[in-house]
Amino acid sequence: MGSTERDERPGPSGSTGHWTPDLKRWGKPHYLAIAEALAEDIRTGRLTPGTRLPTQRALADALDLNFTTVSRGYVEAHKRGLIEGRVGQGTFVVDPARSGRPGAAAGATRIGPVDFTMNLPPEPDTSALQARMQASFADLSSDLANLLRYQGFGGSDADKEAALRWLRGRGIGTARERLLICPGTHSALFSVLGQVARPGDTICAERITYPGIRSLSAHLGLRLVDLPMDRYGVDPDAFAAACTKVAPKAIYLNPLLQNPTTATLPRSRREAIIAVARRYAVAIIEDDAYARICPAPPPSFAELAPEITYYVAGVAKCLGAGLRLAFLVTPSARTTLPLAGALRAATVMASPIATALTTRWIMDGTAEAIVQFVREESAARQRIAASLLPASTYTADPHGFHVWITLPAGWTRSAFASQGRSAALGVVSSDAFCVAGTPPEAVRLCLGGPSTRQQITRGLEMLAHALEGSPALASNYI
Repeated sequence: MGSTERDERPGPSGSTGHWTPDLKRWGKPHYLAIAEALAEDIRTGRLTPGTRLPTQRALADALDLNFTTVSRGYVEAHKRGLIEGRVGQGTFVVDPARSGRPGAAAGATRIGPVDFTMNLPPEPDTSALQARMQASFADLSSDLANLLRYQGFGGSDADKEAALRWLRGRGIGTARERLLICPGTHSALFSVLGQVARPGDTICAERITYPGIRSLSAHLGLRLVDLPMDRYGVDPDAFAAACTKVAPKAIYLNPLLQNPTTATLPRSRREAIIAVARRYAVAIIEDDAYARICPAPPPSFAELAPEITYYVAGVAKCLGAGLRLAFLVTPSARTTLPLAGALRAATVMASPIATALTTRWIMDGTAEAIVQFVREESAARQRIAASLLPASTYTADPHGFHVWITLPAGWTRSAFASQGRSAALGVVSSDAFCVAGTPPEAVRLCLGGPSTRQQITRGLEMLAHALEGSPALASNYI
């Protein structure tokens, strides 16, 4: 007896669209049994290349299984090269002779595990832009000998001119003497923290904040004090209260498309925070990681209060995570000198290759083209998220590429993250971001990186159904 029963009524594209496997015979978790049944029926000819399979929801209903289990089974089958998704058409059986090779059916897309953990911008996938980026990189070989030598610290005049152009695109005009080119945001933040505070001193930060500031503060022996937040970010009154109580040396803020909550501080709140910082002589450390992604952001702290702001603009979140380069603007030329010394001692110099590539991209317009792609692709992925995730469970910015999910009653962050891992979907629980107190029952999802829109859709469908279901059914997902 075969592994399936088939309804022979014709379906679209000449396929049946009906397939009901017998999962009991495999003695494996249901999602693996689905993949095994597919493989068996393809091998024996019961399913022929081009056959359209039932939708995941239809198969879940037919087998009396949870939707997520069936989705996971289809993901496993995709990984094995048994089936393929065609945008707007459905899921189809693959010809084994063509699986994973050029010449597969037009519109076919292999869908595998989706990693929502790494906060990367979407990677350009248009041939014209990819060719432009590759050509820029290839052109650097004409000066390869120089790029493999030691360089002066802080960037050449040409590199600084490119950095100044990039900063002007964010509305920041500054003197060249206040600018340093650093090997990434972390090195810049590490050096700034070391300049403004000493071991035992206090730094204020958002209660839910970028994990890097936690590790850097711990390494430097600094006390990190959390400030309460709402949907707009840090509460200025809470900052004022902390100033009177703990006398912080600085406040660290990621005020635009904040990682992880996606909050953006409006101008009025930025001005209120600046007033408090000036009153209590507190330095502002502005981590403007998404500086160029938002097309119409509020003015930066560096623009509103340049004399007390250390401004850091890394290019990793705008151009590519592997491009470890950041532009650091200091409050004055006087503060630049000790920072340059600290950075030189810790890092020697920024990578000449990364610096030269970034300079070239900024000056020839490639960087702006990448930013435009990231904006448009992020917006498209956010629309997918908005169409699938329950509206009451998440917050996001239409220009960002991460999402903050507040879990429904019954779910814990650890259980939800574990559930995601079991379905090959990575998420990051709130523990990684919480400065103090009990972390909220929340997780961060990142929609960028190499994943396609179809992969993002498949992964979000699975997570959405988990959010709509009861955690008590989690065992059914596997």
